[in-house]
Amino acid sequence: MNFQLNQQVCDGVELLINDYAKISIDDLVIMACTEDSVESVALVSESLKLKRIKHHVTMMSPLNDEALLYELTCLLPNAADLQGDIVFMTFEKNTMSHNNIFRRIVMNCHEKKCRVIRVISACYDFFAQSLAVTPEILSRKNTTILEKLMKAKELVITTKSGTNLKVTLDNNRYRWISNRGIIKDNSFMMLPAGEVATFPASINGVLVAEFAFNVNVLTDVDARLANNPVSVTIEDGQAVDFQCKNKQVTEIINYCFNNENGKLVGELGFGTNIGIKQAVSLNSHINERVPGIHLGFGDHNQLPEVAKYSCSSHLDLICQGGEIWIDSDHLPIDLQNIKPSINQHPENLYTEDLKSPADQQRMELDDCCGLIK
Repeated sequence: MNFQLNQQVCDGVELLINDYAKISIDDLVIMACTEDSVESVALVSESLKLKRIKHHVTMMSPLNDEALLYELTCLLPNAADLQGDIVFMTFEKNTMSHNNIFRRIVMNCHEKKCRVIRVISACYDFFAQSLAVTPEILSRKNTTILEKLMKAKELVITTKSGTNLKVTLDNNRYRWISNRGIIKDNSFMMLPAGEVATFPASINGVLVAEFAFNVNVLTDVDARLANNPVSVTIEDGQAVDFQCKNKQVTEIINYCFNNENGKLVGELGFGTNIGIKQAVSLNSHINERVPGIHLGFGDHNQLPEVAKYSCSSHLDLICQGGEIWIDSDHLPIDLQNIKPSINQHPENLYTEDLKSPADQQRMELDDCCGLIK
């Protein structure tokens, strides 16, 4: 096994099964994984065996797999033979593949309750860090931010690294995304969880990302930015200049910014997962969930008719920590010390923050290509 099996990992596996996926003894679990995530599935499978929960494992190719729909369909039971639910779990390290196939599968399960848990960045830190906190805590922290920001108009966002941003929100026009690790029947959930995000109506200032980047292309470049922070100057909602001393990171940023609409700020995001303490070298959603602010350049998280543009790339530049000053409030939200709300999470918010465009372009770098499909 390439990553160390310790108590943190074992606890993460148990939280995944019991708290996130909410698997019971009567359920059927169908797991699909790419070759880079076999070890992650093996850990979950071993725990399911000990719990005597029926499950199947099938391999899938990333991005394109013509046989997958048939293979999954063959694993579906007769409705009368299953007392519980059908739980699909997918594990991938670098990609998020076959969304359309799993949507078709969910539609075919109309006689039984089913749900789909999609894991991206399946690795040691997924279990040890991102699953170190329950979805209930994430939900309450997300609620704290949403209660304030869904009513707000003007924000000032600062970080110790030097970020200073002035943001205008339009909550009547732009929707909020809340990934909190809580799933409903016949729906999807993407893990790791712990983020709220929207589209800024306007944004100006400087972002200094010192934690990590996350980009929707395959890359082996170390995503950590502590030794090579990225400073981006933003005017009228788009990047006009950036600085970074790392040549490889600079190449990735240049690629994304040179795409049509690649300089536009398409996402204003706030991580809430307090289990994540350290950046990982992997190009990973784990980094994006760290308590702090991140901006996503390029593609957006809104309906097409609302944002009115598209982009083949999405580059998140991530800061750890930060403060949000809201309208005329005298005290800011400290993103590393969010007090969990006692109120209900807002209803009818979108939970998925990862799109699956079919026409991802191949990146013109030696180690990069389209990520999601």
